Amino acid sequence: MTSSSSPHAAAADTAIPGAFDLGTISTGLAFAASLAELSAVLRAGGAAGTAVVQAPPGTGKTTLVPPLLANLAPAQGASRIVVTQPRRVAARAAARRLAVLDGSQVGDRVGYTVRGERQAGPGTLVEFVTPGILLRRLLDDPGLEATGAVILDEVHERGLETDLLLGMLSEVRQLRGDLTLVAMSATLDAPRFAALIGGTAVGGTADDGGGAAPVVDCPSALHPLEVQWTPAAMPRLDGRGVARGFLDHVAHTAAEAHSGALARDAGTDALVFVPGAWEVQYVASRLRGRVASGTEVLELHGQVGPAEQDRAVSGRRQGDPARIIVSTDLAESSLTVPGVRLVIDSGLTREPRRDASRGMSGLVTVSCSRASAEQRAGRAARQGPGRVVRCYDQRSYGAAPAHVTPEIAVADLTGAALTLACWGSPGGRGLALPDAPPAAAMAEAIEVLRELGAVGGDGHATGLGRTLARVPADPRLARALLDGAAAVGHHKAAEAVALVAGDQRAPGADLTALLATLRTGKEPASRRWAEDVRRLETIARKEGGAVGRSAITAPVTAAEALGIVVALAFPDRVAWRVPGEGPARYLLSSGTRAGLPAGSPLSGYEWLAVAEVSRAAGRDAAGTGAVIRSAAPLTADLAQAAAGQLLSDTVEAKFSQGRVMARRERRLGAISLSSTPVRASPADGRRAVARALSEAGLGIIGWSTAADALRRRLALLHRELGAPWPDVSERALLADLDTWLGPELGKMAGGAATGTIDLTDPLRRLLPWPEAVRLAELAPEALKVPSGSMVRIDYPDVSESAGSERLVADSAGPGSTAAGRAHAEHGRPVVAVKLQECFGWAETPRLVDGRVPVLFHLLSPARRPLAVTDDLASFWSGPYAQVRAEMRGRYPRHPWPEDPWTAQATARTKARM
Repeated sequence: MTSSSSPHAAAADTAIPGAFDLGTISTGLAFAASLAELSAVLRAGGAAGTAVVQAPPGTGKTTLVPPLLANLAPAQGASRIVVTQPRRVAARAAARRLAVLDGSQVGDRVGYTVRGERQAGPGTLVEFVTPGILLRRLLDDPGLEATGAVILDEVHERGLETDLLLGMLSEVRQLRGDLTLVAMSATLDAPRFAALIGGTAVGGTADDGGGAAPVVDCPSALHPLEVQWTPAAMPRLDGRGVARGFLDHVAHTAAEAHSGALARDAGTDALVFVPGAWEVQYVASRLRGRVASGTEVLELHGQVGPAEQDRAVSGRRQGDPARIIVSTDLAESSLTVPGVRLVIDSGLTREPRRDASRGMSGLVTVSCSRASAEQRAGRAARQGPGRVVRCYDQRSYGAAPAHVTPEIAVADLTGAALTLACWGSPGGRGLALPDAPPAAAMAEAIEVLRELGAVGGDGHATGLGRTLARVPADPRLARALLDGAAAVGHHKAAEAVALVAGDQRAPGADLTALLATLRTGKEPASRRWAEDVRRLETIARKEGGAVGRSAITAPVTAAEALGIVVALAFPDRVAWRVPGEGPARYLLSSGTRAGLPAGSPLSGYEWLAVAEVSRAAGRDAAGTGAVIRSAAPLTADLAQAAAGQLLSDTVEAKFSQGRVMARRERRLGAISLSSTPVRASPADGRRAVARALSEAGLGIIGWSTAADALRRRLALLHRELGAPWPDVSERALLADLDTWLGPELGKMAGGAATGTIDLTDPLRRLLPWPEAVRLAELAPEALKVPSGSMVRIDYPDVSESAGSERLVADSAGPGSTAAGRAHAEHGRPVVAVKLQECFGWAETPRLVDGRVPVLFHLLSPARRPLAVTDDLASFWSGPYAQVRAEMRGRYPRHPWPEDPWTAQATARTKARM
């Protein structure tokens, strides 16, 4: 390679033998102007070989920074430069572009490694990889001894694996000061990443304020951009996801906009952004019937094969037809699609979400962030003036979040938790991450790993956990691969795991149908799936000894193999069709109810092994609030074998309809397998009764008249005298059931009905001795009045005796009427007696050693209240005269003497006297 006279080349020392010719490679790229600054920063050491590159998409940072570091490597004693790209297609495209500019073959000086594909060799200087590949390398080789520099590209996308790499590589640099670490971002959040990767270098922390990595900026390379708003007449989303009417609007808008653009410039290509692979296929199919003759419609998403992906991201050659590329957000920032001058944006994206309450996780469709919308729009103005047509209104744009939600904050963290456990930072403790993982989500993930046997009690990875981390799949699927291989064979287990781990959509949620389709080899995704199967089968054969004997001992047919592997991976999602609720409503072993999509061929199966379930509404959710996205049929026996850890056989005793009833319940998690009436054991019965009493109160037994009267008397004594008189409030009695209600609990536990239980005797067990002998003296049941009658004392309700304050006599004044004194009755013992029976009674009786005056309800001969008083002497001297004047004409047969002091007290009429 010869040296160039370009100042950029000179700044990067391209004269070094074998170095990249940056003068040639950087032609026409905006970031060329920043090469000298980045070179100087890295040579100077700054934060010991760290830097953050902030440059918009399309400026050339992905193309220029890796060869620059490779040219600096000999001077710094390093070797291979590893560059992460968040997507496989971006890694391949970046490697291919750099190799073309370098004049070499992919796999020689420039290579790439993605899942299932590797084009790199011993002489490779720059290697593009996905974050998952580099994570696994770090676990196998924590020092990355063969690597001189790592470049983390597109860190602003906040992918979970990239966030983990930021923290882990910062730790590696504490041990390897010669490792260069560069983070590249397309947004303005560079200072945050600079503090993270620079602050931890050489033993520092991100908070020490003195080690932030230098930031190298690059001005935007955008040409003028026209923004057009073309909102649809219908909502973008409905109960089933993205509305088909809206996708038709996107296709129509794209066809018209591209047709108009071609009329002005025949070289215009268009890029259409929709949220997922299914939407890409739908819009592309609509466009093929609408575009001008000769226009080519290409699809770009994770399910199309590598060749189709590479073709979509390559520039069109002279004489090629105009193109419309329909893409997911894969083309948003991690790669440049040459020739695009027109962008059609749906404004939607797919992001991971975790629903802890239902035990669900998966991708959901949401509005893309404003930052993402700007990056999408910028694709139209990289090579000249461009136009973006947004298929939504400005209000929706303004309501969108400013930045993408970090994946660590919303995703299932099981895989991340295993990586951290293998790294030696359980739960992320001690690791400098851009954002700390949510505590609840991380705790849930660690619990899943414990159940898999992947982590020990200290949170660190076990031997099995390290084995599972080597499998390129979710830890649950990795464990299912190893467990399932023994039951269904290595190949079938690998087929099932590759199917579930892939991103293909199962038609009607039927994984069996999807598997059959992929086996034909006719689908675009078949080739990648077959490669994954071969790789997983090799792992299963190699690592099969890492687990014990399989829980599946019965023979498994070929038709059952898929379901059993899925159930082994997700035992909490084994689903049972709920009888009487239609063929599409299921109960998962986790307790979540979910429905199959309308028209699913799985409807009617009694058991399903569910791989994916997500929150949804409308017809597809069958009224359950969640929809099964992918599943396979299962039998009852295999369901119980695969989810055996969820099996339980218990006797559940309940207190219902006044007696204890028990059933033997056999369950698979929340699913009831059988329920048989049995006799409750004494212990189970007592617990059932105690539970019912604590929930519904003692009222389910009921208070007899005698029991209620005794309880009221005790409550008054406890209020006035305190201990040792017992607290008989509901709360206190329920807290001490065994002490006072023990024998009766035993009777009810044995089946006795509550109607046979009288609480009078149990209450007497609470009486304090020897104080109990004074019960009748302190709080008598009845009071003898001057007429000789024994009148029952109505003691206050227990709740009215709960307070500790003493009542003050005469608080409402002497001789008050019933209406005027009603407010003073709270918490008072009451005697309701005919007025004539109290003639001559001057001293109001007092209870509880004189502490509590009795409140009299003086009644008419018809037993209607005439007066309420706790001061008889004042009543006879005052209000009585008014009462006499009003009543003697109404009740002439009864005595109404002028002088009540000397009159004979009587319960009789004058004639009978």
